Amino acid sequence: MSHTYTKNHFHIVFSTKGRRKLISKPTQPKLWAYMAGICKNTGIWAHAIGGIEDHIHALVELPPAMAVAKAVNLLKSNSSSFMSEQGKFSWQEGYAAFSVSASNVPAVKRYVLNQAEHHRKISFEDEFLILLKKHGIEFDLKYVFD
Repeated sequence: MSHTYTKNHFHIVFSTKGRRKLISKPTQPKLWAYMAGICKNTGIWAHAIGGIEDHIHALVELPPAMAVAKAVNLLKSNSSSFMSEQGKFSWQEGYAAFSVSASNVPAVKRYVLNQAEHHRKISFEDEFLILLKKHGIEFDLKYVFD
């Protein structure tokens, strides 16, 4: 085959360091737009970026040669610089990334964009554990949160 054909959709989740509520409601749309700009400038297709005061979700499509770790590093390092202009800010060290089939992209997009409503019913911690279990990721609870 002379060409490369891929669809690398990922649902990426990471939180502020210590899950501190540092992303104010007025700042959220600015941060989501800034992160979408990071994606555009680095060849990542951002289908949706959302979250609440202490974490973000991003549904992205990565180019064939880009590793998930590279994409997360680009998002975290550049957006951290943007957020630091407003005060002391940092992201947690780790992240979670889940592959998303093309048929499931619309549902995950709705989920990412409706985080505020979603978190009226469930905490980030519970949500995160559910996502890990849903995707069959083994974990030791003592290492999941700071």
